[in-house]
Amino acid sequence: MKEETLALLEKAERSIRNAEKTMVDGDLDFAASRAYYGMFYVAEALLGEKDLKFSKHGGVHGAFSQHFIKTGYFDTKYQHWLVSAFNQRMLGDYAVTPEFANEDIQEIISQAREFLVAANKYLNVK
Repeated sequence: MKEETLALLEKAERSIRNAEKTMVDGDLDFAASRAYYGMFYVAEALLGEKDLKFSKHGGVHGAFSQHFIKTGYFDTKYQHWLVSAFNQRMLGDYAVTPEFANEDIQEIISQAREFLVAANKYLNVK
């Protein structure tokens, strides 16, 4: 496995942990962003193992779908979670006063954690 892949998986873990801490602090918009980035780094890590890199989030989303969802390596829920979390991140980052519920952010964080676990299993990371 590539060093960059491991680094991205570690970055995903840190981002998810940060989302958890940020949610506890009550900064739900920032927690949504960190949870999304956890998923984004996971997708980048998986694509990087296939020597695929993209400069835009949409490129990562599309390539993840093409190479991992349509091929059956990952359940379609991961693609849905990634795109949904991206939309929540956009709302959190760009809306002046976004309104999030704790339960919604907790769900995004749980999805990010599950995505990371699935990627680690796929990549045979211990």
